[in-house]
Amino acid sequence: MTAATTVIGVKSTAFREGQPIPKQYTGDGGDKSPPLTWSGVPDGTQSQALVCEDPDAPRGTWTHWVLFNLPADKRELPEGVPAKESLPDGAVQGKNDFHQLGYGGPAPPSGKAHR
Repeated sequence: MTAATTVIGVKSTAFREGQPIPKQYTGDGGDKSPPLTWSGVPDGTQSQALVCEDPDAPRGTWTHWVLFNLPADKRELPEGVPAKESLPDGAVQGKNDFHQLGYGGPAPPSGKAHR
């Protein structure tokens, strides 16, 4: 017996896949979270989680955002989610690798490109 594979598609209206993240969503700019939408959530999902990681960080994979207990029917996040532990919809934000709650945008070393 094999497990079914589910693909959840995540997109942003702020930038296209493979393109640079605009400065306002980086640690070198406004450091606010980009707007996100997603699809493909399986039927029967009870809650959702979002983990944003950077595999190209100099010290290994770097976690930029941890968000969990998102309602099962939620399919989007607005720009600039506040850096608070609990959000009005019941979602909870954990600490990122900057040791702060919420989103922490990428800020690669000068001249270093990230995927």
